[in-house]
Amino acid sequence: MSNTKPTKRLTPASSETLLTLLETLPGALFVVDDAAKIVYANASAQTLLGATREEVCGKPLWRCAPQLVSTALYQAVQKTTQTRVPSEVAYRSPVTQTWLHVQLAPTVGGLLLQFHQGRAARTAAQREAPVPQGERLSIDDLNGLHTRIGVLTPEGIVLEINEVPLDDAHIRREEVIGKPLAEARWWSCSPPSQAQLRAAIARASRGETVRFETVVHPREGMDLHLEATIIPRRDVDHHVEYLVYVGTDITERKRAEAEIHALIDAIPQLVWIMRPDGYQDSFNQRARDYTGLSNEEAQGEGWMQCLHPEDRQRVRSAWQHAVQTGGGYETEMRLRQGTTGEYRWFLSRALPVRDEVGQTLKWFGTATDIDEQKQAEQRIKASEQNWRVLAETLPQLVWTTQPDGRVDYCNQRYCDLTQADFEQIRDYGWRQFLHPEDAEHTLALRQQSLATGELFENECRIRDGRTGAYRWFLARALPMRDATGQILKWFGTCTDIEEQKRAEQQLKESRESLRVLTETVPQLVWVRRPDGLLEYVNQRYRDYTGLLLEQIQSDPWAYLQFFHPDDRESHRAHLQHALDTGAMYEHEQRLRNGQSGEYRWFLARAMPVRDDAGQIVKWFGTATDIDEQKRTEEALRQSQERARVLMNSSIIGINIIEGEQIVDANDTYLRMTGYTREDLRAGRMNWMHMTPPDDLARTLEAHQELATQQSMTPYEKEYVCQGGSRLPVLVGAVVLEHHPFQAIAFVLDNSARKELEQRKDDFISMASHELRNPLAALKMQTQLVRKRLERQSQHEAATALSRVEGPVKQLERLVEELLDVSKIQAGRLEYVRETVDLDALLHEVAETMQQIHTTHTIVVRGAAPRSLVGDKDRLGQIFTNLISNAIKYSPGAETVEMDLSTSEETVTVRVCDHGLGIPREQRDKIFERFYRATGPRQKAIPGLGMGLYIVQEIVKRHGGTITVDSEVGKGSTFTVTLPRKRDA
Repeated sequence: MSNTKPTKRLTPASSETLLTLLETLPGALFVVDDAAKIVYANASAQTLLGATREEVCGKPLWRCAPQLVSTALYQAVQKTTQTRVPSEVAYRSPVTQTWLHVQLAPTVGGLLLQFHQGRAARTAAQREAPVPQGERLSIDDLNGLHTRIGVLTPEGIVLEINEVPLDDAHIRREEVIGKPLAEARWWSCSPPSQAQLRAAIARASRGETVRFETVVHPREGMDLHLEATIIPRRDVDHHVEYLVYVGTDITERKRAEAEIHALIDAIPQLVWIMRPDGYQDSFNQRARDYTGLSNEEAQGEGWMQCLHPEDRQRVRSAWQHAVQTGGGYETEMRLRQGTTGEYRWFLSRALPVRDEVGQTLKWFGTATDIDEQKQAEQRIKASEQNWRVLAETLPQLVWTTQPDGRVDYCNQRYCDLTQADFEQIRDYGWRQFLHPEDAEHTLALRQQSLATGELFENECRIRDGRTGAYRWFLARALPMRDATGQILKWFGTCTDIEEQKRAEQQLKESRESLRVLTETVPQLVWVRRPDGLLEYVNQRYRDYTGLLLEQIQSDPWAYLQFFHPDDRESHRAHLQHALDTGAMYEHEQRLRNGQSGEYRWFLARAMPVRDDAGQIVKWFGTATDIDEQKRTEEALRQSQERARVLMNSSIIGINIIEGEQIVDANDTYLRMTGYTREDLRAGRMNWMHMTPPDDLARTLEAHQELATQQSMTPYEKEYVCQGGSRLPVLVGAVVLEHHPFQAIAFVLDNSARKELEQRKDDFISMASHELRNPLAALKMQTQLVRKRLERQSQHEAATALSRVEGPVKQLERLVEELLDVSKIQAGRLEYVRETVDLDALLHEVAETMQQIHTTHTIVVRGAAPRSLVGDKDRLGQIFTNLISNAIKYSPGAETVEMDLSTSEETVTVRVCDHGLGIPREQRDKIFERFYRATGPRQKAIPGLGMGLYIVQEIVKRHGGTITVDSEVGKGSTFTVTLPRKRDA
């Protein structure tokens, strides 16, 4: 139901009367339509605006009346338009600073707004204010923030704006209020920025918070970089009511970034910058030169085209993990050189640069060539500043401070070492981690450097939060200054010198940065004069050779005694060539360890450093230990030799297969199968054709395993040889790593073992038949004698004789198992097809075994079907054997469980013990004929290893399966699954 009263249609006469009445009303009166366009303005309204009715009618109220526009009025108009309920609002004009009281009433197709000024308006405002005036927040209260803040309509019309952008542009508030923000002077001077703003307002009006960076021109000679944010504010119905615009001046940050980019281009490494979300932003010049990609081509994931295909997924996953966690990023990868197409190994590291609240602003990363272990030396420049910038990429504790010394950033390594978060370290919190004995001296030096602007350098101990121990660090800091020489920030590092402290104490202060770097690399480092004489070697060099720095400087050729005699002349020749031509020096040589006397292979490289005139001022060189690489190469050679010997083996047949074809084979394999090398070359050797029909299914199954698992479990089969004879063999194979379509197969002649097994089977068959009749006679005679003694009341003798029946029964069972094995091998084990009450059978077996074995309690749980087609005696034989084994192999347990379960298709019986268990590597073998577990405790338990072989055969003949799950020391569970219905 609507409460709106019906509106009478106005006649011309009544309309004229109404207009006369409106003209005489006190205050300025406007009639606007639903789009807030002015339909009518009375004389007072025209006077207030300083414009005629014709000049304002048909135009938006927000654009024609800047002195009336405010967020309060805009919200009141929106609310009255939506609710169609009269309302009023009082506020102070942001332009004239006078108080206005506005009454709003809905009309047909729009609103009527009546404005009152002066004391009455202020009184109305005070009457409406629910809190004291001093507690209300106005946009004017934000003028001191140096942030550009405005309130806009969803269309981008300015409702309110603070003084900062007005001061920037030297314009009055009324020149902006009520007009589109995009047409303000600082936006309209830059069409691209203007287009950015309009697009952002359009997105924000749809409910999206929009952030973007842009450049504006408030006035002549003034350019500002802004980080703009437009936030939509919604009403109770979740419609966008108005927009809040915030523009933050990031000009200084952009200037600093430009300076950083200049520094980055000077760094002798591949350097890249990512956005906080991991989007590739830019490369330095060296990276562009190496990859051949421009910044535009490398942006986003474009740079990944230079990655080796095998590394892409791993590198992408590592990088995404670093972006998500904010932790350090470090990975090794191969990058393609854009000119030559060569892939080289690089060590890529990246760390986030965070603001004061820990938000990631950028990611700075480096990629160091580790293919030759000399990236750092190749990039060293004569300028000490280049060394310092390079040092920022090394694994050190990195920190920055404000000019007054308050820490405003530290890298993740700092937090990892101290086991503290940034909030505990920031400002002066870092002092708590100093050794008490070092704190006073360190703080005094730091205060002195802050006061003078000089280099800060100090050795101190910092507590390792992981162990509580203190470690020695070399702390260094340098100020960054603006064009006027004012210090903007301090950049500092702490280098772990626990192991190198003594050596680094000897370094000269003027070369401190260079020498700290050389002491941290895992190589022998040396510096030569232009004439080739050594003037410096690092501590690692001195430790290896045993030479002192004084010995090297007094006798520059002393180092030659550590060269292998066979390498000295070639070293001299290569070095002299480099000195003469200025070309890079590179030479593999053997150096003797001064302590052990052992020679190790090193790769020595050196590059000249030139001055501005191109003259060589120094040679920087490294010697990288490649002894392990050499050993690896030798091991590979030996491995290849072993492979050659294996291929020439006279025992093992080896062939290479591709598809069904045998493409290569050793002589042994050819001799085994009767084929010739000519047959091989002619393609007449095909393993499918060489496989008899009986073995084809198992052979295809093995090759399917090879295709999916890359290897084949060795299995037995027969080969049809060239002459038609059959050869029993054992075959195994693996896929070749670098040739995925080929596999290498190893073949053993199995004929001797097969012959031995046949003899064993013949013996078992003969022995079981020869033993069966005498054993039956012995059993019958024993029972007759026992019964005769019982009738004669000679109970003691009868009891003694009854004890003989137990071993006789065991011997009888052994003979039966031997007969079963013999029949299985001959394929003559008989089965009766009948309907079996499986549930009754299982309970009967359990009760019988319980009477025989009183040491264990046999627990039966669940139920089995009462109708199952099978051989009752053979089924009983399965579970008698499993329960007997469970009791036998759990001597220390008290129970054996048998769990029965049924589904529509199958019945499952699980026999579980809590005994010795079966090692994993023996589980697949226990169903083999005569196989027994090999543990010391299992060996003490009697048996021939035939029971499970027979059980598995009976289960298979019933269409079922048997599996085992076991853990050593906890027991085993045998699971038998039988089909409820079997085909005839």
